[in-house]
Amino acid sequence: MQLAYLVNQYPAVSHSFVRREILAIEALGHSVSRFSIRAPQRDLPDARDRQEALKTATILSGNSAGLAAAAIQRLLRHPRRVLTAFRQTRSAPGRAGLVRRIAYVAEGIWLGRELERAGVQHLHAHFGTNPAAVARVAHLVSGISYSFTVHGPDEFDEPAHIDLPGKIADASFVVAISDYGRSQLCRWSKLADWHKIVVVRCGLDIDQFDQFAAENENERDLDLCTIARLAPQKGLPILIEALGSLARAGRRPNLTIIGDGPLRDELEAQARNHGVADQVRFLGARDGATVTEVLTRSKIMVLPSFAEGLPVVIMEAYACGTPVATTAIAGIPELVDRSCGWLIPPGSAEALAAAITAGLDSSIAQRQQLSAVGQARVRDLHDVRKNAKQLVGHVEAALQ
Repeated sequence: MQLAYLVNQYPAVSHSFVRREILAIEALGHSVSRFSIRAPQRDLPDARDRQEALKTATILSGNSAGLAAAAIQRLLRHPRRVLTAFRQTRSAPGRAGLVRRIAYVAEGIWLGRELERAGVQHLHAHFGTNPAAVARVAHLVSGISYSFTVHGPDEFDEPAHIDLPGKIADASFVVAISDYGRSQLCRWSKLADWHKIVVVRCGLDIDQFDQFAAENENERDLDLCTIARLAPQKGLPILIEALGSLARAGRRPNLTIIGDGPLRDELEAQARNHGVADQVRFLGARDGATVTEVLTRSKIMVLPSFAEGLPVVIMEAYACGTPVATTAIAGIPELVDRSCGWLIPPGSAEALAAAITAGLDSSIAQRQQLSAVGQARVRDLHDVRKNAKQLVGHVEAALQ
């Protein structure tokens, strides 16, 4: 099949799961054209992402004249289709919302034209926000079928505002990455559309991670690690607070944080205020090899999120043989339970400190047993090759 993918920003440090999915689909013999609404992230640390950037067409890249020309041409040839797309595209009220709405339509028209030129049979978008809006317009003006993957939590924060029900109604199928995610999509769609909502979990290249998994637990010289965007939804201030509580009790585990974001300065200041700055290393955004190295050197991966879909980093931690302490929210309990880690209520620094203490007090054999259960689950549920076949099967069914 000739397929296309659309992402709001691709490639990007946080979108490695999209890259793995695309490459797995191509390994099955299909062709995938890559499209990104915004330009790829600058200074990509991973060479694989830099290679993907060379294969990706950007819609908004000094292309305003091209977008306008494509929109006018399509409006003259197929005015009814364009007007339908405009009516069915939602955005915020007011002048700014109108401008955004017009932009979505223009982007979708341009994309639809490019899909036609490339002979694309089906378009798949990642995220139910603006990529799904643009994909929907491309479908309405070109007739090319589309689907999209919803990760959460952003799509579930304002489902009516982004017209999630309408996007689901017009799509051939919609992918949730967890059973929890499917339940939320069902909640915000018509009963008649529930059959379109399927679960295809995010996947890893299992064989690649197997070679990094530490065989000797004694070699783990790091206590804790966190791999996350430094944003409010990740709950990292709770982790710093928990470290401060442990320090006052005379326990000072080290923590390595990989990731960047708007809270970095505040988190660094918070670590100083709690007297744990010397325990916390902020490494910023790093490539996949560094993430894997830190995971395999850490005794526990900690993720105190307030809102999630189902974090890929949890899968990566288990693939590296590292047990996880995280919050019992969204799709996380579908992968993590007491047999492979520590689940805590979100927002509780006290519960997180207790989980960290329990994890670090566990014997090597106990942590190995926990990680072995997690590894088995990841191999069963999150092998990108299996999941790519599953996704391709849904596309084939949609094209019949």
